[in-house]
Order: sequence, then structure tokens, then C-alpha cells
Amino acid sequence: MPTTPRAPAPGDPLIRLADVSRVFPARSRQGSPVTALDHVDLDVRAGEVLGVVGYSGAGKSTLLRLVNALDRPTAGTVTVAGREVSSLSERALREVRRDIGMIFQQFNLFASRTVWGNIAYPLTVAGVPKDQHRERISELLHFVGLADKAHTHIEQLSGGQKQRVGIARALATDPRILLADEPTSALDPQTTGEVLALLRRVNEELGITIVLITHEMEVVRTLADRVAVMEAGRVVELGDTYDVFAAPQHPATQRFVSTLVEKGPPPRALQRLRERHDGRMVTLSFRDGDATPADVFGAFIERGVTFELVHGGVEDVGGRTFGHLTFSLTGDDAAVADATAYVATLVELTTPASPREAS
Repeated sequence: MPTTPRAPAPGDPLIRLADVSRVFPARSRQGSPVTALDHVDLDVRAGEVLGVVGYSGAGKSTLLRLVNALDRPTAGTVTVAGREVSSLSERALREVRRDIGMIFQQFNLFASRTVWGNIAYPLTVAGVPKDQHRERISELLHFVGLADKAHTHIEQLSGGQKQRVGIARALATDPRILLADEPTSALDPQTTGEVLALLRRVNEELGITIVLITHEMEVVRTLADRVAVMEAGRVVELGDTYDVFAAPQHPATQRFVSTLVEKGPPPRALQRLRERHDGRMVTLSFRDGDATPADVFGAFIERGVTFELVHGGVEDVGGRTFGHLTFSLTGDDAAVADATAYVATLVELTTPASPREAS
């Protein structure tokens, strides 16, 4: 292992943004100032992976630049490991930045250097004696699975290998924090999975706190412990990854989650289902701790209601499951009404308009 695993205090904020705003001046006399961050409050706990999600222009990258003090807030405070970075001198900031590693979407590697040379660069900048470079770089290359590529030039590597070099370089100075800006956007799905598995090892085996900027919800589901959803410079939803996926509250979050998890059939699919099924359509949402599907099926059977699963599935997030299942129910109208009323006390139930109601 490149470093000894740390034992951070669980739940203790390692990064804190308190009422932070960042307003950029207008680019012309006719233009208006641009608010990139708007009164943001956000804590990042030591040892966690926090996914920060948002569409382009939501403020994600500005947030990262404030954490590593490449930019300063217009208002509010940014605290990293107990130090308010927005008020530090450049010399003091260099010490703070040594504790922060950074990986990038487009790798940001030196094409003129070998793999070894790229990893050596931050050690040189940090003033680490050259006689200590060999052991550290060797450890990192073995950790990221590139020991046989030490003297390979960057242009000879695949995208996944380049990102592994980027991760090794970010770990070179033994940081407590890793900031990852869209680290898988330039990778194919298989390579994305490999890089995410490596980042999970970085978090779990080395105890490094990761702040992950992305617009890919599959990346969040795979890696993040918690999710912060940003829109128009604000954090509009924050919660455990499972809760955000199973029951998104804000419209922006719902749009993101719907790219992976459909709560019910989309309009065209629903229309086709109605053409093939005469029963009443209901969508049931199951979460850990709710009644089980077997409990619901039993309620239908006891009331003489026939049910057919026509859409949906079960999802897994961090070993916990939830699902949205759409059924067509047939039987006596009173029995169907009684069954759905009872089932609605067990799980979340939504009822699209039946064919007769829609006509």
C-alpha cells in the first residue's frame, strides 16, 4: 500500500462551505454579473465520498476551485481541515494544497514525460528529496496497477491507463482529500468501472476523502456515499445516495435520477400498455423497511384481484434495494378499489388514469 490507512473521525467535517457565494463581474459594460455560487452551505465528512451532481453551469467546478483555493469566495467562508483557506496567504495555501490531490476529466498529464516522470512531478514541487522518490513512485505504480508502464510515454497509454496515472500523481504527496472533476467522462463504460473500483480502494483502504464532480448518475450510484445536487449555484438537495435515488425530492434531482431509474412507464410506453391491458394501472414504489412485494401480492389475492407486472424493476444502491413496479389490476371494481386503498397504506402507490378515465 502507498500509505498507511487513516482513521478519520466519522462524521467530522473535513471541508466546510458556510454561506458561500461567488459572483463574477460582468464581462462588458452591457453585461450583468454572473452568480456561480449562491449562499452555499455544505459539509464534507472525513472519510466519505461525496458526489456533487449538476448540469453544466450549476456551479460544480467553481465549488472545487474554492476548496483548493484556486479561487476565493465573494462572500462566506471555506474551511479545509480546520483552516479557513479563503483568508490564507499564498505560502500557507501551498501547505494546504499539498494535502489535496486533484484528478481531471482530460487527465492533464505531461505528454513529454514518462509515467514515472508525471508521478515524480508533484513530489519535486512539494520539495520531497529525490532519494525518496523511487520508493514512493514504485508503491503508487503497484497500487494503480501500472508497475510495468513506469517508463512508458503518456501517448502510448489508453485512456484508462492515463487516468490511473492521474490518480497515482494525485496521491503522490499523501493527501487527505482527493478532488475528482468528471474523472470518467472521457472513458468507455468498462474502463469507467475499473477507475471507479480504484477510487473506491483509494477511499476505503487509504481513508482518503473524495469530492467527486459529475453529471453521470451511474458514477454516483457506484461510488458516492452521499450526494449533493446543484442547480443555478445552489445545493438543492443533499442526502445519502440510497435516499436520493429511492426518493428524490427536488425536480432537478428527479430529472437526474430518471436517467437511470424510471418511476413509471413513460407516456408512449404507458399508451402501448393501455392498448394491451384492460386493467387499472398502478405503480408501486418499494423501499427497504416497507412492506415486501409478497405482502402486496397477498393483499391482491385475498381480495380476488388479478395482477400482472407490466413495467419496472428493482435497483441496488450500496447493497440496499428499491424498486418501482407497475401492475395491471383486473377484477370487481369495488375489490380493486379496496385492494389499492389498502396497499397504499403499505407502500407508495401512484395511479395513472385508466383507459376509461382517459377516454
